[in-house]
Amino acid sequence: MGWKVLRQKKWFKFMINTYVLVLTIFVIWMAFFDTNSLLIHRELQQEIDKLEQQREFLKQEIDHDKEVLEQLRDPEELEKYARENYYMKKDDEEIFLIEYEDSLKQKKPKE
Repeated sequence: MGWKVLRQKKWFKFMINTYVLVLTIFVIWMAFFDTNSLLIHRELQQEIDKLEQQREFLKQEIDHDKEVLEQLRDPEELEKYARENYYMKKDDEEIFLIEYEDSLKQKKPKE
């Protein structure tokens, strides 16, 4: 297939049109090589999505903490929280921690 035959083809005439060539080069440049290329745009969008998920998670945590703080305004609830989480006690009390056998980490005997 020679150069003359190739130049007679309809699709070749369309492809060597100056406007089509410039548009094709522009699209390729914008898609892959530009500072704001589609690839970078996609990476940034993924990062935005990840940060939005983290933001929603942190909002839920803040709401949960607000509820806990509201409950701790009551002196009885504050005492209950201190006893359960920090093992605090009154001066005349004793605390017994009960651990069940299945909750303990036991070493298996070697056979």
